[in-house]
Amino acid sequence: QVQLVESGGGLMQAGGSLRLSCAASGPTFRHYAMGWFRQAPGKEREFVAAISWSGDSIYYADSVKGRFTISRDNAKNALYLQMSSLKSEDTAAYYCAAAFKVGVPTSTVQYSYWGQGTQVTVSS
Repeated sequence: QVQLVESGGGLMQAGGSLRLSCAASGPTFRHYAMGWFRQAPGKEREFVAAISWSGDSIYYADSVKGRFTISRDNAKNALYLQMSSLKSEDTAAYYCAAAFKVGVPTSTVQYSYWGQGTQVTVSS
């Protein structure tokens, strides 16, 4: 099993930057593809970015491409999301998730483990 804890959320003005972190427990973190998802009030949870177990493959949602960067450090059991040029529409709870899959899964149903989420609020 993998337990995930996100941190780094907060209130930011539009155009600013934030870095989210996800700390994972367990010795098998490096075996999992990892993803970031977000959910705004009244909306479904949506895919943001994913990274393969090795870090060689990365995929972004079109809405964040060029602004967000996903990365991982398997030695530290950590996942990151660097967010830049933030927009008000980025406001949401952000979740990290782990999938015992090859490649870069983009659907919520492919992920087995989820963190509790961290809130990001962008004021315009």
